[in-house]
Amino acid sequence: MKKIILAIDSFKGCMTSEEVENAISSNLNSKEIEIHKIPMSDGGEGMLEAFISAMGGKIKEANVHDPLMRPITAPYGITSGGTAVIETAKACGLTLMTAEERNPMKASTYGVGELIIHAMHSGCRNFIIGLGGSGTSDCGAGMLRAISDSFPAEKNIKDIICNEMKNCSFTLASDVRNPLYGPEGAARIFAPQKGATENMVAELDERAKKFACESALIMGKDTSHEPGAGAAGGLGYAFLQYFHSTFRSGADLLLDLSGFDSLLDGTDLVITGEGHADAQTLMGKLPERLLRRSQRHNIPVWLIAGRVSQSNKLLSEGFQRIYSITPECMPTEKAVIPDIARENIKRWTEAHLLPIIR
Repeated sequence: MKKIILAIDSFKGCMTSEEVENAISSNLNSKEIEIHKIPMSDGGEGMLEAFISAMGGKIKEANVHDPLMRPITAPYGITSGGTAVIETAKACGLTLMTAEERNPMKASTYGVGELIIHAMHSGCRNFIIGLGGSGTSDCGAGMLRAISDSFPAEKNIKDIICNEMKNCSFTLASDVRNPLYGPEGAARIFAPQKGATENMVAELDERAKKFACESALIMGKDTSHEPGAGAAGGLGYAFLQYFHSTFRSGADLLLDLSGFDSLLDGTDLVITGEGHADAQTLMGKLPERLLRRSQRHNIPVWLIAGRVSQSNKLLSEGFQRIYSITPECMPTEKAVIPDIARENIKRWTEAHLLPIIR
């Protein structure tokens, strides 16, 4: 065993991608083995840091508003080539509100628009937008309002796009493929996770349909049923409908930017993972994308997670080994405490990874 790649998604609510990878590598003797750590994100939590690391950029801060229109300072990234990297959850994320405050009838994406304008003032015209982790379901209306407010001399959003933002392009990093509204739309699938009651879901879905009709009249097209329109509570729709935007798998985009395929040369083992692995892992999530690329080079892939279910399905798809780092008897509320998670990772590393290196 000579070379290992660590490319592990964050353990959400517990440890970042970088922290998980550091916890593993710190228990390995780097003199015995070549270790490559690639911070990972599919467009959700940790997206900003992972993409800036891969692209060689820097973090900036902007004064914006959170989902409940409270002033906050939010980070975004700028690469050396002048591309802005925006993790929308930094301005409209679910974690910016307490459980009691969460209400997608009120939560706004206004702060996302403010981040875009701040990046434009910094000279950026190309944007990579991560759409995971939102606490909103406003179809991006708040974002559009913030942009409109920044150009008061222009008559409407279409004029702003044609005159002020005509050279801007947006790449949307997300693996969500839901439409804006309907049975599989943003409100019905995602709003309950953001605090919506059954009545709220119905009203939000109707609002989305109405907003799409109004937007179709403004822009002369309708993207409400395109894959990804329902991402981030319909924020994906606003980007598709109003701007020059394209969707990319967040995982594939980051792997390309990281030069992952070229790094596979001479690699003996790839270790990937996420907080909870199950059959949904195989639906285009980051570990699955890593698996497919590694399979083309006949490199074995191990999958680790805080918890694992449906392991037989995962094994049948090609993961060589699958591990849950959490002891079965340990309750989840204890397992997600970072210090305990680090101890669990150390125990797993010593029991399963060190023996194959020595």
